[in-house]
Amino acid sequence: MVGSKLFVRRRDGRIETRLNEFARTVVRDAFANVLAAERDSHHEWHVSLSGPIDPSLDHDNPVSMLARQNETSTNAELAQLTVDEQYLTDTEAWAWLTSLQVALRSTAQAKGLLSDEQLAACDEDLLEYVQMLQQFLFQLADCF
Repeated sequence: MVGSKLFVRRRDGRIETRLNEFARTVVRDAFANVLAAERDSHHEWHVSLSGPIDPSLDHDNPVSMLARQNETSTNAELAQLTVDEQYLTDTEAWAWLTSLQVALRSTAQAKGLLSDEQLAACDEDLLEYVQMLQQFLFQLADCF
């Protein structure tokens, strides 16, 4: 996976996903966790999904929070539905991108990976997971 591009913009405008089955399993798990965290208040990621992004902007604005939560759920649902597709439309790829961002941010918050030092000190499996999500995000973002 390291040497090749995982996402490629085609001439017809679609984005080709060149993920092997292990990578798809990681992505599938990330999308499933985003959806589960939205629905289960006891999920490890729930707090990071339901809290305000910028408390000064929407701390007391439930409409703003509801709109953000709805968008997160909708994107994660679309991403989960298309996880096995070889080609993604821009809308589907955007859903992947935003859902992977939520998964990365939620993982970092839930595991306390809020600095380079904390990331370097985490166990090898968690570090590999975070680096894979980062790689997916950077390569998918290059398609836009």
